[in-house]
Amino acid sequence: MTPLALILLAAAAGWVPARWNSSDPKSLDALKGGAVNCVLVESSHWDPTFIKTAGRYGIAVLGLVQPGKGAEEKARRASQLGLDGLAVEGDFDQPDLKRIRAAGGSLILVELPARGAIRLDSRDPVVGTWQGLWPGIVIEHGGGAATAGPTSTPWINTNTGFLRFARAATAAAVWVGERPPPGSVFPTARYELSVADAAMAGARWIIALDSDLERRLLSGDKAARTAWKRIDAQVRYWQNPDWREYRPYSELALVQDAGSGGLLSGSILDLLSVLHTAARPAPTRRLNPGSLQGARVVLNLDAESVTPAQRADLEQFTRAGGRVVNPPKGWRFPEVAADQTTPTRRQLDQIQPIWESTYEATARKNFGVRTFNTASVLFNLMQAPDGRSLLVHLLNYADYPAEDVTVQALGKWRRARLYSPDGEARDLPVYPVTDGGREGTGVDIARIRVAATLRLD
Repeated sequence: MTPLALILLAAAAGWVPARWNSSDPKSLDALKGGAVNCVLVESSHWDPTFIKTAGRYGIAVLGLVQPGKGAEEKARRASQLGLDGLAVEGDFDQPDLKRIRAAGGSLILVELPARGAIRLDSRDPVVGTWQGLWPGIVIEHGGGAATAGPTSTPWINTNTGFLRFARAATAAAVWVGERPPPGSVFPTARYELSVADAAMAGARWIIALDSDLERRLLSGDKAARTAWKRIDAQVRYWQNPDWREYRPYSELALVQDAGSGGLLSGSILDLLSVLHTAARPAPTRRLNPGSLQGARVVLNLDAESVTPAQRADLEQFTRAGGRVVNPPKGWRFPEVAADQTTPTRRQLDQIQPIWESTYEATARKNFGVRTFNTASVLFNLMQAPDGRSLLVHLLNYADYPAEDVTVQALGKWRRARLYSPDGEARDLPVYPVTDGGREGTGVDIARIRVAATLRLD
């Protein structure tokens, strides 16, 4: 691989993507100097002047290619025009993808298939899917009440569970995106939430605006520019360089793979999240003593699929004092369709046996952090490589601020600092707590509009 190709691959890992339905070079002024540095553009907008202007602004241009006649020709044209890459969106078979890669020459390829077809073993710098959920609390039609899921708490649509699994299963950057439903008009906070929902899991949301906001933004409307700046600020917030070395942390590890619900939203990892239980994914194909380090409980959804060597690792884990929770003998996760995003009601019934064991092993227990007064808030727990600092990313999915939130972390932490996209970082008081007989630290947070991060040192 040439040095230039290596540079392009490294740059691709840092792309922040958005769909851009314009070929007018002046439209890029809305992105100039902002966090979004990569646009996904339909072939009807592949204009040489637009592409050159984007290059001057440091914005990569990816040409969108969908299944059907002419896909290879589009790839050749994209290469001739000097695009930076191709975003291949939809369900392609491998021979077609191979031909598109060949036609595109040195262009970077970003595959965006249905969620279940993500190639987590890909050597591409970016993997992803066009299939995401618009995050938020699920509201019953007509009555206006929040829908309760299997946990009997208000159900939250989130991509964080499957994205956390995907991030643990691949070294590539992970993208997810869903176009706004036709005719929809979203408030700015909905876009902020979508960006944050992916970013909290270490992934990228492919920003796509509703047609009304997009039209106004491209026409230079002042209110639309203000809305875009808020979205941009949310993106920038999650790019804090001081957080890059932190890694997922919990004393509860969940062993699963794509075949056992890893790519579903609303599966076991999300069920634990809505119960405010810290858990970290341990993909089956990467299961080893290193991935079990620091755990005291392991939920093994893939008990029938682990290799003999992995089974020996789990046995050694139990001999060292850990606990492994296995499903009933012979139980397997129900089969999942490639285009499926959430479990069906029948699949939830089939998951019930392992959920009962999971709940018994985890209910009201602290595996690193617990939160209180957080019916609309999910969190993701991260730890510094040296173990001397924690990050608790908190995300509010309600249309109104979450207030009087309490965070309880295991261990004695001397300093708490709260970050938010809405203002300057500030220190918060800490106080001692006892959780299950273990020493802990409590912190109270007055208000979370969309996102906040608590750092404990």
